Amino acid sequence: MMNETLAGEHQADAMQVVMIGLGEEKFALDAGLVREIIDPVPVTKVAGARAFVPSVINVRGNVIPLADLRIRFGMPQLDNSADTRIVVIELELDGEPVLVGVTADKVYEVTEISQTDVQQTPRVGMHWKPEFIRFIAKWREEFVIVPNMERILN
Repeated sequence: MMNETLAGEHQADAMQVVMIGLGEEKFALDAGLVREIIDPVPVTKVAGARAFVPSVINVRGNVIPLADLRIRFGMPQLDNSADTRIVVIELELDGEPVLVGVTADKVYEVTEISQTDVQQTPRVGMHWKPEFIRFIAKWREEFVIVPNMERILN
């Protein structure tokens, strides 16, 4: 009986995340947003699109925008590698559910991060806009960023 209570408490302060890599950085996407992870597919450039959502992809007949967070975060562009994946997430934008593909240089695993490991986002020394970051947490002795995807993609 005691173990169930402890497990319940443990889960209350933990967040399921999908760990992805962009360049040298690690990001934790809320697993509740992730619909699927797919191999890279052909992209169609969209004229006049925002720089960080330059193209669309076809996922089983659905045309969805493909966001490149490296552009949004001002990170160097990399060519796709054997580890590149597209993480399809579903967000509420203007009150509507919207599917968006996000390019990841690597997808590590689905895991939990504890809310007790949450760190305050420093105001200086960061090269991300603070409004793009929900919080920073520790994972395997390194800091990971939990991005605010709604703000990033709006």
